[in-house]
Amino acid sequence: MKRMLSGIKPTGQLHLGSYIGALKHFVEYQDEYEMFAFIANLHCITVPQDPETLQKNLIDCVALYLACGLDPKKATIFLQTDVKEHAQLGYIMCCHTYMGELNRMTQFKDKQAKGEKNLSGGLYTYPALMAADILLYDADYVPVGEDQKQHVELTRDIAERMNNRYGDLFKVPEPLIAKVGARIMSLTDPSKKMSKSDDNNKGCVYLLDPLPVARKKIMSAVTDSYANVHFDPENQPGISNLMQILSSLSNDKPFSEIEEEFKGKGYGDFKRAVADAVCAKLEEIQTKYNEILASNIIETTLQEGAAKASVIASKKLDKVQRAIGMEILDK
Repeated sequence: MKRMLSGIKPTGQLHLGSYIGALKHFVEYQDEYEMFAFIANLHCITVPQDPETLQKNLIDCVALYLACGLDPKKATIFLQTDVKEHAQLGYIMCCHTYMGELNRMTQFKDKQAKGEKNLSGGLYTYPALMAADILLYDADYVPVGEDQKQHVELTRDIAERMNNRYGDLFKVPEPLIAKVGARIMSLTDPSKKMSKSDDNNKGCVYLLDPLPVARKKIMSAVTDSYANVHFDPENQPGISNLMQILSSLSNDKPFSEIEEEFKGKGYGDFKRAVADAVCAKLEEIQTKYNEILASNIIETTLQEGAAKASVIASKKLDKVQRAIGMEILDK
C-alpha cells in the first residue's frame, strides 16, 4: 500500500476550506493509502502565539480531525513535537537547502512584501522543516492545495540532491492535488483564499461556528449581477466558489448538474441550498466533536500515533546521519 502524509498548522479554528481542501480528502484517502496525518505545531510558532490559545487550538485540531472522520485504526495521527526526529532532520534539511530556494517560497515573500516587521528565522526556513516532515516517512504522496505545490517541489529537489550526494536516502514524493474543492475562496472576496488569518471574519466559515452564524455568512456571500448559476471562476468568482462548496459537500456533484438544478432560479434559492449543505455538515462534525472532547480518545490517539511514527522516523534519521558521517556509536 502506498503511503500518504500531510499536516495542518493549529494556528486557529479549522474552517470550511480546511475541511474541503484537506480533511475531507484525508478521510477518503485513508482507505486507499497508509495515511500519516500530523498536527504541525512546530510550524505554527514561526509567528508569535499565545500559549493558552495555542494549546486549545491543538486540542481542537485533533478533535476535529477525528470528528471529520479520520479513524485512528486506519490513520496514524500525531503531534509533530511528539516525534523529535522532525526538528533534528529539519536542521539537516536546512543545511542542504539553498538560500535562493528559500527566497522563492511564497509565505515569507508575501509577508515581506506587506512590510511586516521582525519576521522570524523560523518563518524563512520552515520549508526545509516541511521537507523533513515529508521525507522522514518515505511518503509516496502529499495531498496539497495548488498554492502549496511549490513546497513539495522543493522537497523533491532536496531529496534528489541528498540522494545524489549520499546515496539512496529518501523516496521522492509526488504532490497530489484535489481537482474539486482544493481551494475554497473567501465569501467576501473570492479573489483570496478562505483563511483563518482573514481580517474579515465574515469571509470564513469555521467548523465550530454556530449554525445560524454559518448560515448568515453563506447568505451574505458576494455574488454578481448576472443572476445565473454558472461555473465561471474568471467572470463569476463568487458564484463559482459557492458551487465548489456545494459540489464538495454533495458527493462531488458535477457543476453541470448544479447549473441545471438552479436554472431560472434566483441566487437566494441557490444560497439557501449551499447554506443547508454547509449547516448539515457542520452539525454532524460538531456533534462528534463534543463527544470526542468528553472522552479520552485524543490522548490515546496521539500516544499511539507518536509511538508508531517514532519507530519509522528514528530509523530514517539514523540512516541519514550515518550517510552524512555524523554518527560514531552503534545504535
